[in-house]
Amino acid sequence: MADKATGRPSAETDAGREAGESMKRAAKGEERKVEAEKGSPLAKGEKRFEERSRSSDGKSPGQKQV
Repeated sequence: MADKATGRPSAETDAGREAGESMKRAAKGEERKVEAEKGSPLAKGEKRFEERSRSSDGKSPGQKQV
């Protein structure tokens, strides 16, 4: 069975569904904690991907391949 919103397969058991929801809640809590420590919201979507993909030299993967 697939999730209507995402089209991804959903858990087949109640335990699996609860585990998935628990993981989402934990991730949300961790994100709030990090945002509070940082003092600003974390980037979302493409900006978040770009922020996470930068290496220690400050260049994104696309910049390195040019």
